[in-house]
Amino acid sequence: MSDKIMAYRRDNDRVGVRNHVIILPVDDISNAACESVANNIKGTMALPHAYGRLQFGEDLDLHFRTMIGTGANPNVAAVVVIGIEPSWTKKIADGIAETGKPVAAFSIEQNGDLETVRAASWKAKEFVHYASELQREECDMSELWISTKCGESDTTTGLGSCPTVGNMYDKLIPQGIYGCFGETSEITGAEHICKARAADEETGERWYKMWNAYQDDVIFAHQTDDLSDSQPTKGNIEGGLTTIEEKALGNLEKIGRECKYIDILEPAEAPQKGKGLYFMDSSSAAAECVTLMAAGGYVIHTFPTGQGNVVGNPIVPVIKITANPRTVRTMSEHVDVDVTGILTREKTIDEAGDDLIEMIRRTANGRNTAAEALGHREFSMTKLYRSA
Repeated sequence: MSDKIMAYRRDNDRVGVRNHVIILPVDDISNAACESVANNIKGTMALPHAYGRLQFGEDLDLHFRTMIGTGANPNVAAVVVIGIEPSWTKKIADGIAETGKPVAAFSIEQNGDLETVRAASWKAKEFVHYASELQREECDMSELWISTKCGESDTTTGLGSCPTVGNMYDKLIPQGIYGCFGETSEITGAEHICKARAADEETGERWYKMWNAYQDDVIFAHQTDDLSDSQPTKGNIEGGLTTIEEKALGNLEKIGRECKYIDILEPAEAPQKGKGLYFMDSSSAAAECVTLMAAGGYVIHTFPTGQGNVVGNPIVPVIKITANPRTVRTMSEHVDVDVTGILTREKTIDEAGDDLIEMIRRTANGRNTAAEALGHREFSMTKLYRSA
């Protein structure tokens, strides 16, 4: 198995596996202008979303972090930022520009949509020419940043697809990749195990404090009777998971047998402590979580699923892994790595981990994932509280 990939090396020395030119709206009312630019200039992609007006405090910080992180992701070659007013637009463009990649900012106030779209389209065309001439070069696989979350989990997830991801991390984290897992509420019932998987006691205590705060400030503050309408989901229950504890134990299989996380990240925060595995405080909702991890800088996402989850992401390829033979039979177009052999004893978890690593290599080299081929570009911002 080769330890080399063909990828794009950016000016900040990060390695990307895609080469997108994105049209990034600062706020919801700039979506139309961004989509018009993307319609004008082929080879660009708009990322419409629902937020960005009258946010404040920690919620606004998260919005900026997600916007800047999305544009800064190494899978993005260049960015056109469009907002209603200039100051927030410039703040986001300046943050992205720190990576060294081309970025341009346009504001709609005192210009209107038509003039903004005209000017931004010219710049987007310039960026497409720039990006289309960039060449892949040989890079080490150890330079990849690989995130994970699971979705539509069932009994096969904890037995097969999640351990496959864990085996991949056990093999690649020691080689120097950055890894990331999260889904804070979904650790409930296995929090003592997750706390113990920290690299040191201080990190474990910080993780436990963060998990407790999520329980107190989000779950218990807004609960009705329990989490039965959310955790586990109806799909989880149909797949044989009757409690959040069962789901949590399967979830944690994604970090393998040897890996220990070295730090805790805020939502959409980029890691700062060097190579290793990180935990990101994040929702278990698929599109939200993948969006946050992409904004944190991760360039490939591994997604174990049992019942079958179709989520993708605009800028990060999402690799689907399943051990459920019914899902392979009924939703095969969504599956990248079939590890049903684990359950039939025709394949070991170690062999399945190697299969996933090979699919990561192929994806890094340019293979479209199932979600990419099917046009799944789910981009979902996380909002902490009501706007002013």
